[in-house]
Amino acid sequence: MKYILASQSPRRKELLGRCKIEFTIEPAKGEEQIIGDSPEEIVQNLAMAKAQEIADQHRDEDVLVIGADTVVVYEEQILGKPQDKEELISMIRSLQGNTHKVYTGVALIHAQSGKVKSFAEETKVRFFPMTEEEIISYEATGDGYDKAGGYGIQSEAAIFIAGIEGDYNNVVGLPIARLYRELQNF
Repeated sequence: MKYILASQSPRRKELLGRCKIEFTIEPAKGEEQIIGDSPEEIVQNLAMAKAQEIADQHRDEDVLVIGADTVVVYEEQILGKPQDKEELISMIRSLQGNTHKVYTGVALIHAQSGKVKSFAEETKVRFFPMTEEEIISYEATGDGYDKAGGYGIQSEAAIFIAGIEGDYNNVVGLPIARLYRELQNF
């Protein structure tokens, strides 16, 4: 069976590589639509839309498409990728000194048979309190603009993380331990 990752994220590519499967990358290009009543449902729907877009291009092939999407949730609000400097600073101000949740949804679609499996993983992340100077300095690194919630746990923001409860790789963008088991069962 051939595997396709429906994502252009270098972090997801690296993480999926640890599952010891050969795969190609075909990023989904469709517009993301927020559909669902809970963060778990929303990320699964986003992941499913990405996987379905690519699976539709391989209907007659023995291909398993893997789609994923990650959101950060603080006080019931979904924090996507910041659009500008002010939004990134606002996100980090709200997260600093607090605990928030990171959800990654994963969808698996076998293109030929149409068989589908999806799941969502939750990890709690706690930030240390940060000074205004630290927040401004972090923004200046440019690190958080392409990441949900305005930060990457694996990069510049790592020095502000007080702790996590759950799967670290989930926060990076792909819960590979669970994904590995789901692939075995699929």
